[in-house]
Amino acid sequence: MKRQHYAKPAKRRTTLTLPADTLSRAERIARQRKVSLSSVVAEALDEGLRVHATAERGEDVLKAFQQPFAGLSDREMMILDGIILEPASAR
Repeated sequence: MKRQHYAKPAKRRTTLTLPADTLSRAERIARQRKVSLSSVVAEALDEGLRVHATAERGEDVLKAFQQPFAGLSDREMMILDGIILEPASAR
């Protein structure tokens, strides 16, 4: 059986200025997990960027859904939604 070798993701060094309380919380998490501060910050940033991208896609989908209905009046929208606008007949 052949071993697979996975390439490590490329990394770059940079300097960030973070709020002191945020940095303290990240340091605490790193100590608890026994991992580097860089690992904790990278994980948190990656998750935040993933959530942001998901929210942007959701907004794009909503805009695409709303666009075909943009020119309709409130009355026309109610009809599309299945709301009966005429008074009910006596039974």
